[in-house]
Amino acid sequence: MRSQQTREREQRARQEAARLGAEGVRAVALTFVDNAGITRVKAVPTARLAAAVARGVGASPCFDVFLVDDSATASRDSGGPDGDLRLFPDLDRLTVLAAQPGWAWAPVERYDQAGAEHPGCQRLFARRMAARAAERGISLRMGFETEWTVSPALEGPAYGMARLVERSAYMNDVVTALVEQGVNVLQIHPEYNEGQFEVSVAPSDPVGAADLAVLVRETIRAVSLRHELTPYFGPIVTAGGVGNGGHLHLSLWQDGRNLCRGGDGPFAMTATSEAFLAGVLSALPALLAVGAPSPASYLRLEPSRWAGAFQCWGLENREAALRFIAGAPDDPDAANAEVKCFDPAANPYLVVGAVIAAGLAGLDAKASLPEPVSGDPAHDSGQQRLPASLPEALAHFSASQTLREAMGTRLFEAFAAVRHAEAALFEGRSPQEIADATRGRY
Repeated sequence: MRSQQTREREQRARQEAARLGAEGVRAVALTFVDNAGITRVKAVPTARLAAAVARGVGASPCFDVFLVDDSATASRDSGGPDGDLRLFPDLDRLTVLAAQPGWAWAPVERYDQAGAEHPGCQRLFARRMAARAAERGISLRMGFETEWTVSPALEGPAYGMARLVERSAYMNDVVTALVEQGVNVLQIHPEYNEGQFEVSVAPSDPVGAADLAVLVRETIRAVSLRHELTPYFGPIVTAGGVGNGGHLHLSLWQDGRNLCRGGDGPFAMTATSEAFLAGVLSALPALLAVGAPSPASYLRLEPSRWAGAFQCWGLENREAALRFIAGAPDDPDAANAEVKCFDPAANPYLVVGAVIAAGLAGLDAKASLPEPVSGDPAHDSGQQRLPASLPEALAHFSASQTLREAMGTRLFEAFAAVRHAEAALFEGRSPQEIADATRGRY
């Protein structure tokens, strides 16, 4: 017998389907992001949305161990042709896609056939970690920066107005589509490499931030293709060049107060904020396997390129892996921290969940931050380099009891299996071969 909650969700889905139909929407894309960082999709006709909400949409659990090239590996509990899961869309995130006429989008969470949470679901992991923080009275605001590179690229100086003029219609369509979808765009601009751009959106709750990362990327992809441009979201497009980042911004809040300011700690952060950020900083070698998870990531993560290659932090230091932003004195919302060493190959749900887990471990340990670093840490022999390869980062990840406990055995081991398999997949390939094989996959 169906529960009252299920009946209410189904009724709401019928109402949403009627609204979508009136707006000319004929199908809904239902997405999840796998352990390879690829956004996978099932789609249903709008008229089937209520059925999808009530009973889910079938999908194999094999995606837990898919690699970036669509081959597959296996872990102790994941892999093979057996089994089935149900994908349940989140109606709170249902969005009409401005750049894909006739389509809407919603992220999904994955459950087994009996209705139990799938232990390998990355979105449910992010939700659990946000709930753990909430149990301590802490809410987090998070937001991803999205960097991408389009081809063909035009000439013009880095960050230059000339590049904006060259792609004026394209950039306007990106902004227009995002705004029409209800995305609060903070800024958009040309980046360092030819054809490279960045967009920043307003922070959200952790799960919402990961949802937005997916929505923003797919919107950019749709607009790019309509302009006959090929978008690349991979960590590196050309070997030896500056890559695409996927920086994560975060702030801690309690009772409406931003804990990143108004305290007695470094640069006026509170003790809670300092301990949380100290936990993140300490765990960065392990977190790197989650936030910079591709062999291509380590072609980007080079010193003196603002990629955050050293395990240090500093005030407004764009070379530090953890950059603290105090914000203007008259803007209490602005104080936040930025994790700079992450890139677009990462699953954003795993990123937010793993960062929260590391931060909460710092709270438990009453950790404190080391001395901040100013200037380029590459010129300071006392600074610790972050892992310079995926196998090195995986060694730290595999040893992390914090991440193993937070993720749960099945998700932890499936993720590790994918990352070990991708390291083996690209072993012996040249940097440019790695770039060519990955830049267009995400």
